[in-house]
Amino acid sequence: MIELSDNELVFRFPEIHSEAHLTINFQRTLRIPDDQRDYPLPPGLGRFPLFHVDDYAAELPAPWARRGGVFLPMHQAEGMWISFKGDYPFAVKVATGKINAVSGETWTETLTGEPQDYLVVPEQPWLDGYNVGHGRIRQFVATPLGQDETVEEQLTGEAAHGGIQILAYPMKAAYFEHFFGQRNQFWEGVCSAPTAMSPDMGLAAGGLMRQRIHEDPFGLACWEQATTSRCFVHILNSRHFRQVTGYATPQEPPSAELYSMAGLPWFELNDADHAALEGAPPLQQVESLKTRRVREGKPSPEDSATIHPDQIVGLDASKGRPVDSRF
Repeated sequence: MIELSDNELVFRFPEIHSEAHLTINFQRTLRIPDDQRDYPLPPGLGRFPLFHVDDYAAELPAPWARRGGVFLPMHQAEGMWISFKGDYPFAVKVATGKINAVSGETWTETLTGEPQDYLVVPEQPWLDGYNVGHGRIRQFVATPLGQDETVEEQLTGEAAHGGIQILAYPMKAAYFEHFFGQRNQFWEGVCSAPTAMSPDMGLAAGGLMRQRIHEDPFGLACWEQATTSRCFVHILNSRHFRQVTGYATPQEPPSAELYSMAGLPWFELNDADHAALEGAPPLQQVESLKTRRVREGKPSPEDSATIHPDQIVGLDASKGRPVDSRF
């Protein structure tokens, strides 16, 4: 069962366990520079608003109504990150345009361990982009479908889906009770083993960010694959947002340069003790949005940022990632 509450998706599995629920939201953020340097984590700038597709189906692309789910608005070349919250363990698959953001492979509805194609929550509190390895990701950055810029189009040659797909697998109740009956031992147990004006948007690869994709500390046997929930999260071009919903379009985030010049903080997660996945070969071959636009002679985002060491704040995952509501 999936609910939409306060601009968050809430996945509940009462048939598995009374505590089996997971909350996901999508955070507006700075677009980090794409200059081949790797950057610390940018802040959250508040949740993207989420809307039921069914409530606005007459104003949206017909395929959206067939797939259902929810949608959110994004400006072109705007960055985002996905926040996961909950104490009950979940395996979560994330795809953009049916390309798995962890493995780079085509979307499937089963979990794969070699290579691992999912995240483990709450150990992985957020995902900012595509797994390119060496403790780095390439940021999720919005771009219209049909211009061969999304990861989906680069790897499949088609602009068939766009948006984001989320699939959640709760931990089997027996494993949860065995390992987490004592909450002070929470993570100690391990199991064995179209055109620029199109309303439809997808996600391209942006700049490099320091973020580790954690190895599953439990193993495939722990996850309930017979009972899952999936949600399509469509991305609406911000230019169409008022026309579709009647609401004012959210303002664009500040540039990374202006944010840093103001002396505001960036972040690093203290997770060096967690094993990280290798980079996904298909995703390592994807061109970033800026690189592709420069090669094709198109206008590209121009940005840079100088970050002083004292602006970088260490984070403990249990305390969450700060959200700055001023923007």
